[in-house]
Amino acid sequence: MQVQEIHIFTTDTAGCLRAIETQSELMLKATRVDGVYSDDPEINPEAKFYPVLSFDEAISKNLKVMDATALTLARDHKLPINVFNVSREHALKDIICGDHIGTIIS
Repeated sequence: MQVQEIHIFTTDTAGCLRAIETQSELMLKATRVDGVYSDDPEINPEAKFYPVLSFDEAISKNLKVMDATALTLARDHKLPINVFNVSREHALKDIICGDHIGTIIS
């Protein structure tokens, strides 16, 4: 019997891989909320917002912002991630101009 290997990659993992390949300085993760929270803020209004996180914190707290493979790839390649609300007006311009919006994971 032959065993078939199955590899599953999320869009977050693919995005991290591409950012690493292109030697990007920052990966942008657009979401429906303002950044990374302790819980889903759309369900739990008491969820704590994290303006800054380390990769290890995001992984160990199981914050579900991205899959662990993507976070580990970014951590191992020192690729910071900016998680932000895609619906925020001028979000990309503000990030490019150096404004801190959302959550920075590094």
